[in-house]
Amino acid sequence: MGSHQETPRDDSPDHLPTPATEAGRAGLDALLARPGRAVVALDFDGTLAPIVPDPDRARAHPDALPALAALAPKVAAVAVITGRPAEVAVRHGGFANAPGLEHLVVLGHYGAERWDAATGTLAAPPPHPGVAAVRAELPGLLERSGAEQGTWIEEKGHAVAVHTRRAPDPQAAFDALRAPLTGLAARHGLIVEPGRMVLELRPPGMDKGAALRAYARDVGAETVVYAGDDLGDLPAFAAVDALRAEGTPGLLVCSGSDEVPDLRKRADVVVDGPAGVVRLLRALADRLA
Repeated sequence: MGSHQETPRDDSPDHLPTPATEAGRAGLDALLARPGRAVVALDFDGTLAPIVPDPDRARAHPDALPALAALAPKVAAVAVITGRPAEVAVRHGGFANAPGLEHLVVLGHYGAERWDAATGTLAAPPPHPGVAAVRAELPGLLERSGAEQGTWIEEKGHAVAVHTRRAPDPQAAFDALRAPLTGLAARHGLIVEPGRMVLELRPPGMDKGAALRAYARDVGAETVVYAGDDLGDLPAFAAVDALRAEGTPGLLVCSGSDEVPDLRKRADVVVDGPAGVVRLLRALADRLA
C-alpha cells in the first residue's frame, strides 16, 4: 500500500474514524455503501480480548459480544481468525449460543479449524506429526538453553507455543530461544512464528492471510475488513492489500499495539486496543442502522 503519515488514533464514542490512506477510505466507503457484501474479520487475543500474562485467562472484552451482535446482521459475515484452537476461542469469547451471532464463524489454528455458530459444529483435520515430536523435545531444550525460568509451553493442538512474558527479562529470553526453537521446528517440518513475547511452532502454510482469502472467496465478499494486533496478523494485512490490488476494497485496523510498530504503520486505522475495536464495531453498526 502507498506510504502515508502516522496513522491517527480516533476512538471517540459513536464516531467512525477517517482512515489515513486512500485505500482505507475506499474500503470504508465500500463497506458503508454495500454492507451486505462485506466480511468483517478479527483476531482474538489483543483485538477482541485484552492481552494477559496467562492466555488461559484471556476473555473477550465485556462489550465485544453486544458490539458484534449489533454489527453481524448488517454485513455478509463476521469471522474470528485466531491461532488458538477454535474451541478455545469460542469458549473464551463466549460465542456459543450468543444472540445475534448465529452466523459467526471462528477459524482456529489459522484456518485449519472451523467452528460455525449456526450449527455449533467444529471441523478440524488431524495434527501435523511434527507437533507431537516438538512437544516432546521442548522441555529439554528449554532446560538446556538456560531460559527455562519464567517461560512456559502452551499446548495448541495443531501447534505449540513458548511464552516468555513472565520471564525475568522477557525480551532476552525471547531472543535467546528464537534460534534453537527455529532449529527444532525445522527438524520436524515446522516453522516458528514470532509474536508478542511468544514463539509458536506450527506447520507451514497455516496463516491468517490464507484463511482470510479463502473465507472471503467462499462468501463472495466484495469488501474485506480485518483487525489485528500482532505479527501473526501481518499475513492477513498482506491478504487485504492483495485483494485491494485485485479490485476488492478493504480496510486494515490495528488494535493499537506499541509492541508491533510494523502493524500500526501498515494500518489504515489505529484504535486503542480491544476497547477501541469495540467502539469501532459499535460505530459501524450505528452508521448502518
